[in-house]
Amino acid sequence: MICHINNSSKNLSILRYPGGKQRFIQNFSHLFPHNLNDIQYYVEPFLGGGAVFFHLNPKRAVLSDINSELIDLYQGIRKDPKVVWKLYCSYPDNKDGYYEIRNMNPEDLHLLERAARILYLNRTCFKGMWRYNTNGEFNVGYGGQDRRWVIDQKDLIDVAKRLKKADLKCSDFNAIIDESVDGDFLFLDPPYCPGQKEQLNEHYRYGIFAYPDQKRLANALKRATKRGVQWVMTNSSHPDIVKLYKKNRMFQPDIGTGSNPGQLSTNPGEVIIFSIKEEMF
Repeated sequence: MICHINNSSKNLSILRYPGGKQRFIQNFSHLFPHNLNDIQYYVEPFLGGGAVFFHLNPKRAVLSDINSELIDLYQGIRKDPKVVWKLYCSYPDNKDGYYEIRNMNPEDLHLLERAARILYLNRTCFKGMWRYNTNGEFNVGYGGQDRRWVIDQKDLIDVAKRLKKADLKCSDFNAIIDESVDGDFLFLDPPYCPGQKEQLNEHYRYGIFAYPDQKRLANALKRATKRGVQWVMTNSSHPDIVKLYKKNRMFQPDIGTGSNPGQLSTNPGEVIIFSIKEEMF
């Protein structure tokens, strides 16, 4: 059964991320356990923009994403945010320059350069999209400079401080979930997709996060639940997805994540699913 809930400080987030949870966590933080600092590890298998992690600021975390460039970004900022910022500021502020930076081969760059490059591309590409071609090359078009200077060096320094408490991994979600143990808490925000019959090109690094992946995710969470792991997940409210979690508690919010970075929308087709015990709220 799906229960409906009603909802009416700037979150620390340096990325533009479609479907990001900047506004979500401000409206739905009450759905997370109050004793978050008492858990062993906070775990995110789909890190993305990391808005929930940065908002909750747990004392220990395992953060993972299958996108290696995203993990490079966070590792580079954690290592030296000031150098990453200096490189970021050195990049051009025009369309031709954007494509020059985009056409760089990440394998020819050191970690801090890779971090600055992908941060620049994210802040100046079209709508903050993350998309790759079949060769694994970032191929989103130019979007403009208006969102480039919304962040500053202090933001990167603050992000670096919080990332010092985290173990960053580039991995498929299945391995990360299977490593979790009793006492850990997972937050999951997978790419949303429809049911078995529909096809939606949601990019999961170089591929598509499709219904079989949703089934893998559901099975991994069932195994984790049996081990005593607690978790909260946002996902599509498509009937096929809901059916995978029919034994779990769910809320369908009146507002949810929009398609634009940080945006909330009405009637979002989104559910919040969780295994958390009642006394944890």
